[in-house]
Amino acid sequence: MARADEFRALGMHRRIPRRDFLNGVALAVGAGTLRDGARASAAQTVGAEPAYPPQRLGLRGQHGSAVASFDALARGDFAAPRIDVDTGERYDLVIVGGGLSGLAAAYFWHAALPNQRVLVLDNHDDFGGHAKRNEFVHHGRTYLAYGGTMSVATPYPYSYMAKQLLVDLGVEVPRNQEFQDRDLFEKYKLGASTFFDREHFGTDRLVVGTGRLPWDRFFARAPLSEAARRDLIRLHGTNPDYLAGQSVEQKIALLARISYEEFLLTHAKMSPEALPFFLGQGGRNNKRVDTTPALEAARAGRLGFDGMNLPPEPSFRQGSFTFHFPDGNASIARLLVSRLVPAAIPGHHDMQTIVKAPPVAYDRLDADAAPTRVRLNSTVVRVAVDGPAARPTGARVAYVRDGRVHQVRADSVVLACYNALIPHLVPELHDTQKEALSYPVKVPMLYTNVLLRRWAPFAALGVASINAPGMYYPNVSLDSASTVGGYKAVTTPDEPIVVHMVRNPNKPGLPRREQHRAGQHELRTMTFEEHELAIRRQMTRMLAGTDFDAAADIAGIAVNRWPDGYSYTYDSLADPDMAPEQRPHVVGRARFGPVAIANSDAGAAAFTNQAFDEAHRAVQELLVSRGLA
Repeated sequence: MARADEFRALGMHRRIPRRDFLNGVALAVGAGTLRDGARASAAQTVGAEPAYPPQRLGLRGQHGSAVASFDALARGDFAAPRIDVDTGERYDLVIVGGGLSGLAAAYFWHAALPNQRVLVLDNHDDFGGHAKRNEFVHHGRTYLAYGGTMSVATPYPYSYMAKQLLVDLGVEVPRNQEFQDRDLFEKYKLGASTFFDREHFGTDRLVVGTGRLPWDRFFARAPLSEAARRDLIRLHGTNPDYLAGQSVEQKIALLARISYEEFLLTHAKMSPEALPFFLGQGGRNNKRVDTTPALEAARAGRLGFDGMNLPPEPSFRQGSFTFHFPDGNASIARLLVSRLVPAAIPGHHDMQTIVKAPPVAYDRLDADAAPTRVRLNSTVVRVAVDGPAARPTGARVAYVRDGRVHQVRADSVVLACYNALIPHLVPELHDTQKEALSYPVKVPMLYTNVLLRRWAPFAALGVASINAPGMYYPNVSLDSASTVGGYKAVTTPDEPIVVHMVRNPNKPGLPRREQHRAGQHELRTMTFEEHELAIRRQMTRMLAGTDFDAAADIAGIAVNRWPDGYSYTYDSLADPDMAPEQRPHVVGRARFGPVAIANSDAGAAAFTNQAFDEAHRAVQELLVSRGLA
């Protein structure tokens, strides 16, 4: 099919709410740098961008204007910035970053010192950071989706402080099951499936029944070689001890040093022809089959280890402390803002009311008289400590807003931003601390939400989720949503629904941190038009044989890109073994005079409770240093 014909067949010409972006910046229609396909899509740009940030679609997450100053910051252009606007403002505390950790830091500060003035600066057009809310409005009804961090969940227990914060916000975690209704999928007999793509498996084929069908029947339907089919059936069955003859200690030591891929190929003797089945699978935080330590895979219950009799590792079951709003943890961010800036979200809200609370009054977030002010679209580029190192008198915080460098002053500063930015914001830090802050490479994430006018094609196939190991989006699922706070979940296949499509960009074969860098580059350079085309192509292929029509059925797209996504976690393959107190995140988070560091990077864990814990630690460090705690 010719490219122009394919664009029309897929609906690239259709008027859905979207804009075309290069690195997140709106493209001028007809610009000479546009490719033909980008011109075709840009020509359909419809109206002005919505004034209400959650309803802005297209390229979201770390959108272009939010990161426009990052390259200059990395070059050192703001080491001694020229101040265009000295606001004359002075605050007791300035917080850099309005994500969950930054908002929690403001909350903890006010809990200790209720009458002090706090300013939160964030580079995005919305608060919450990775706790991103997408709103699709279709025929007068609003459909919510999460564009980043999804739920209150953790593989280890919440601290008392983090649990108490949720209680204070009115979130009753044990009630989660009341709102998570899975009966819809059971009613239509929808389950998991796997899409085998022609590039990796020779032909396109959707096989329904992943995890439900006996594995021999499931793999009999898959386009696999006999060797791959035989080995996958074997691995999904009862395995022998592939390290027989070794002691438990020897097994653990070996598995910690090799990847899951090496274990499968070398020790489990799996045919390389079966390896594509594992492309979209891996451990936490973008660890794939080639970067997941085999020991980590074994402890996670992955294939091939059941015959080894390895001792279980004490763990906290993640599902035992979980709460999920329809918009993910964006509702947690909104609850925090409702306490910090009541004028922006009037009324006392809890988990039952925050989801459908009236739209946030963004023009009230930065009101002059408010004890806490949240200033968006403000990228901090310099934090300079005033006074002698032994007795600092405060700090000056410079930020870019509307193309001009502004300055405020603060008695104390909390940096609740990415660790990798901090050496550029505070170049006076000791080289050892800067090296530690620069060590982790954040996990690139892509959370795309697609509003379909109807989901009958999924129902016709009997699928609620599709694992597509070789496709651009390896994970695709229908969102039945929840009914918390009066928000209504979908009920029939003829209703609209949000489809979640998730990708962790990487480049197999490279060391893990290099894979992250490659994935970050991919997300920073892809245009929205390229994303949209990949979405339409993939959905058309996966739903082939149904009446799915990408041109008619797709009503809206929000591509939430997070090049600087989840916090980096350590593993036995990619990172040296060292004492806990010597880990880069511990060395990097040391207080620097009136400047403390709070973010999930500072805890080396990409979880909501870690963001809360690090915010609390940073605030306590500052209060103690000022003799206020």
